[in-house]
Amino acid sequence: MDYGKKILVIIGSATQHSSNRKLIEQVLEKNIGNHFHIYNDLSVLPHFDTSLTDSDTPEEVVKIRQEINNAAGIIFSTPEYIFSIPGRLKNVLEWCVSTTVFSDKPVAVITASANGEKGHEELLLILKTLGARMDDQHQLLIKGIKGKFEPNGSVESNTFARVLQLVTDFSESVSSLK
Repeated sequence: MDYGKKILVIIGSATQHSSNRKLIEQVLEKNIGNHFHIYNDLSVLPHFDTSLTDSDTPEEVVKIRQEINNAAGIIFSTPEYIFSIPGRLKNVLEWCVSTTVFSDKPVAVITASANGEKGHEELLLILKTLGARMDDQHQLLIKGIKGKFEPNGSVESNTFARVLQLVTDFSESVSSLK
């Protein structure tokens, strides 16, 4: 297994200490292989502006595009806001529309929210439109995420096992790519 391949984890939540971030951090503490980098602050990106997509592109946008491009794979972990993906997550994806950074890029999607179905479907559709490579085993919808944490803050065992399995499988899949 190539432990040098970087997997970028993009947290879609607008909340700094979100359930999605806690979930991912606890799973990644298991040291499951590849080098993971969590990108957790989508708020630094300016609002999408089509006139800046190809020239005079803001530095923060150039950086996230480079991180996405250089990553061997991407894991999204996001809540659903009002039956959609969070605005900040949509914003980063819009900044990538005029690029090929997602073309054939392996991605995994975890939607952890109160319900999450519509946001999950929307994110999958957007990623498909951007040309990302996805498969069913690397998609997970976790309903009722707030209730999936123990009083001590740890993720309950069944949810933890499901996310760990997805991240491990995705990591191994990315490592096997040339």
